[in-house]
Amino acid sequence: MKKIAILGCGQLGSIVADAVASGLLPDYALCASMSRKLPDAEALCAKAGGVACATLEEVLAHKPDYVIETAAVQVAKESCLPVLEAGLGFIPISIGAFADADFYAKACAAAKAHGGRIYLPHGAVGGFDVLHTVALMAEAKGQPITAEIHTHKGPASLKNTPLFTDELMTTPEKTVLAGTAAEAIQVLPTKVNVAVAAALASIGPDAMGAKITSVEGFAGDDHCITMETDGLKVTSDVYSRTAEIAGWSIVSLLQNLAGPVVLF
Repeated sequence: MKKIAILGCGQLGSIVADAVASGLLPDYALCASMSRKLPDAEALCAKAGGVACATLEEVLAHKPDYVIETAAVQVAKESCLPVLEAGLGFIPISIGAFADADFYAKACAAAKAHGGRIYLPHGAVGGFDVLHTVALMAEAKGQPITAEIHTHKGPASLKNTPLFTDELMTTPEKTVLAGTAAEAIQVLPTKVNVAVAAALASIGPDAMGAKITSVEGFAGDDHCITMETDGLKVTSDVYSRTAEIAGWSIVSLLQNLAGPVVLF
């Protein structure tokens, strides 16, 4: 039986905890949780087991095999290195933390030095396996390669960000960001984790294109990833009305890690 800990006890963390409680993850037990508000962690543990903790040190004292972050980029950055230095597995949903090349290098070094490992769930997109394969082929053959993620969002989802203007609410369609994945995470630190995740699986945040288009009346997110090299083109298009798929991607990852057949 493997032990997991959850950092962040909102909607996505609750999906993982509910999966434990309902028997969807029979190979795992929840040993600890931590949230910005302790009562949220206590409520999560009340239904799925484990101990509500106030600090990361308390969480690590329960010796989880995997620490799952479902909170925010800042929490991912604060918890990643201590988890890896303890030789544990780290499963972050806020993959945008790794758009910081220096931090990503430190995380990889800590994992190698201490026997920890970083597991990146697919979140609200998919196809990381084929993206990595195509990037590998192109690199080995010295072929040029391009990759871009184009996200369509409703204008309301951009409120309280630098990209929002009142005009968007009555504009049928407008591209509000066009740059790289690294640039996108700087502008929208909580909304483009998928762009960074796809970039890490392929050609890197500084090389992968990222575009966001606001669509009047649009509900949810549509993420279309396109990657091309000589003789190959990959397209992955995932629409989700809510963020639930990100939480379920962690459940799927955990099942994959424990199952007799591993899907890549």
